[in-house]
Amino acid sequence: MLFNFCHLLFTGGICYTITITNLSLMFKVLFIGDIVGSIGRQTVAKILPKLKKKLKPDLVIANVENIAHGKGITEITLKEIFAAGVDAATGGNHSFARKQSFEIYEKKDFNILRPANFPPGLPGNGEKIIQSGNKSILLLNLMGRVFMSQQLDCPFRAFDAILKKYEEIKLDAIIVDFHAEATSEKKAFAAYVDGRANIVFGTHTHVQTADEMISKKNTGSISDVGMVGLLDSVLGVTAESAINNFLQQTNQPLELAKNGRCIFNSIFAIMNLANNKIISFKKINEYATIK
Repeated sequence: MLFNFCHLLFTGGICYTITITNLSLMFKVLFIGDIVGSIGRQTVAKILPKLKKKLKPDLVIANVENIAHGKGITEITLKEIFAAGVDAATGGNHSFARKQSFEIYEKKDFNILRPANFPPGLPGNGEKIIQSGNKSILLLNLMGRVFMSQQLDCPFRAFDAILKKYEEIKLDAIIVDFHAEATSEKKAFAAYVDGRANIVFGTHTHVQTADEMISKKNTGSISDVGMVGLLDSVLGVTAESAINNFLQQTNQPLELAKNGRCIFNSIFAIMNLANNKIISFKKINEYATIK
């Protein structure tokens, strides 16, 4: 679909017609890496509203499995994230870390997913059609198995099963949060769904990787988006508490800082829904100081 408007360019007496693609078919997604604790939530609240004004995303997704003091979710912390401008949230291995998580996943008040390949019988969903204007976006949340403590179903086969459920439904895009430890598993998953999913966002390690790419079959992927939390930290926890555990081998509780320099890791993707092409797939990293 194209605009009826054409721009005429005259060069040496020759008239060229430049047709402008309909901007309504451009779909923009901002995906925010694992948000860690109160300091991470405050960073999102400080940065996201300004970023939305600048980028004008159609959909904002964030991984929230660490928003409640670094582990799990609560209703209060979820409300903070959505109030800051997040449209949909995904989880991971800490999705059920807190008792009230079970109640939250049974409610319909929040646009939140937990990994689809968790054992059957748990509340919540691992996939959902998100309506953004007149666009239908299938959002999936899956978890890897390599180096992870849970015994989960195969995420590769889980993806196939979910797609089969929606094969008769018209979808404008398919987006996956693949929450996993091993880069090899993340790369293999992105290759497995290549050309079938539009975007695969890797999460969990809290370290942003340098392998963002658009494949030949036009799937945008990155092994890990990163995190939102304390910059001078070890994966979002204070360096001191992490160092002590390595030195003393005592496995003491890790501590979260209340203030300091923070980083906001994210990926901004632009899709052309007319031809199902990823136009742009770039890192957006911002910084803030929480006092």
